Amino acid sequence: MQGLMQDRQLSISSLIEHAARVNAATPIVSRQIDGSIHRTTYAETAQRARQLANALRRIGVTAGDRIGTLAWNTHRHLELYYAISGSGAVCHTINPRLFIDQIQYIVDHAEDTVLFFDPTFTDLVVDIARNCGSVRTFVALCRREEMPDDAGLAGVLCYEELLAAEDDVFEWPEFPEETAAALCYTSGTTGHPKGVLYTHRSTILHAYASVMPDAFGISARDCVMPASSMYHANAWGLPYAAMLAGAKLVLPCNQLGGADITELVVAEAVTISCGVPTIWLGVLQSLEAEGRTLPTLRTLVVSGSACPVSLITRFRERHDVTIVHFWGMTELSPLGTIARVSHGEATLDAQALDEIRSRQGRPLYGVEIEIVGDGGETLAHDGTSFGDLMVRGWWVADGYFRQEGSFVDDKGWFKTGDVATIDADGVMRITDRSKDVIKSGGEWISSIDLENAAVGHPDVAEAAVIGIPHPKWDERPLLVAVIRPGTTPDAASIRDYLSAHVAKWQLPDDIVFVDEIPHTATGKILKTELREAYARHFLTRER
Repeated sequence: MQGLMQDRQLSISSLIEHAARVNAATPIVSRQIDGSIHRTTYAETAQRARQLANALRRIGVTAGDRIGTLAWNTHRHLELYYAISGSGAVCHTINPRLFIDQIQYIVDHAEDTVLFFDPTFTDLVVDIARNCGSVRTFVALCRREEMPDDAGLAGVLCYEELLAAEDDVFEWPEFPEETAAALCYTSGTTGHPKGVLYTHRSTILHAYASVMPDAFGISARDCVMPASSMYHANAWGLPYAAMLAGAKLVLPCNQLGGADITELVVAEAVTISCGVPTIWLGVLQSLEAEGRTLPTLRTLVVSGSACPVSLITRFRERHDVTIVHFWGMTELSPLGTIARVSHGEATLDAQALDEIRSRQGRPLYGVEIEIVGDGGETLAHDGTSFGDLMVRGWWVADGYFRQEGSFVDDKGWFKTGDVATIDADGVMRITDRSKDVIKSGGEWISSIDLENAAVGHPDVAEAAVIGIPHPKWDERPLLVAVIRPGTTPDAASIRDYLSAHVAKWQLPDDIVFVDEIPHTATGKILKTELREAYARHFLTRER
């Protein structure tokens, strides 16, 4: 027997129209490239999105077309999110920090027909125009007086003029909720970047899950600032989640330095923000240098790399801010598990709670996780057995764009490439990436555990641990460290500190001090480059 409920399709256009009706005056604050502040509302954003949808139709965009964006976190990029997907096309956000060859590959592979770009990317767009034949229209995200020099890029349209010529009445088309809405490519640390094609259904379900109290905990009373890039897994879904909840939204453009972030948080009374750990380390340093506080901020959502317990503790003790740590991937939209404190854990002391919040946590309803051994056998959820992490769910990718077949097994499980444990309460903890775990004398060493311990040392600003070939032990850990300004490198002090946190046999055989650790375009440590640079470190050094 079928139920008698209305079968309304989930759509991104319905999200922005709901916000315009119910939270019309809620502010959207956007920092501009020149540092000035732009203010608008949900109602005005919905109006401009409708104008943009009309403009897309006029320049020949049809359903299913991939529309590229090279843009920072701004109000115009937000309008693109909704107008492109809402009109039935696919919003393809491009990471400008990738190598030019990767960017050109992505644009070609996606067959983008229109490219919207912030003027700061003009030189990059000139290269794309020269080498990517699918793009027929380029639009600069600015006013007429801010238009880039058209040398090498003739016929570029002006975004504000494009909108001004259009009516603000647009009937959003209806289509199945499985229709493609957005396209994000992985960072391509091995091989070419791979396209993850989100649907309207997956995006809305992910937004619903994100706002829950034990996820990001967003309400209409909040002010949300995504410091994660809108070109990286759709800013972790925050532009959708904030609008679903009706929260005030603050967009920081490309100005993510500690002082810049602090200024916006204080000026706009931000209550929830998100970003990778390195951003919040910079904020802490800025706060300490200037003697400032964060009177309204209550929650920081952190992901992208493991969050050190020391960072969680410092924000709690000094600023009464709770860090919420989650694990995810581009293929998961990106939210998979989140480290929230359970009812039974709530009475533990503060330091124990900090440790709990540093874990990857429990999966949200809508996501299932499992760990398997080398032979594919399911492993015990005892908190100590570790194996390949598998995932499936409502907002988990089933395959990569324009690649034949599915990458999941016959039961729908996607192999994440992470190695993890799961305990009896369903709490997952990443022990390493499968390619980063260190095998020493037949025993496994977690590079993540060593890194987390190292950054707890007061002189260590950033740390990376890699496994290096060793003549006796197969591999041994090497610690590569960046020292905080004003301190002196002291390997003995760091080793003594680590010895209180990890077993003696897990201690790094050596510590190398560098000015900077290489990162991928999404802010993750580029361990392939480090392994290449230090490949013979233990084989050639004098003992």
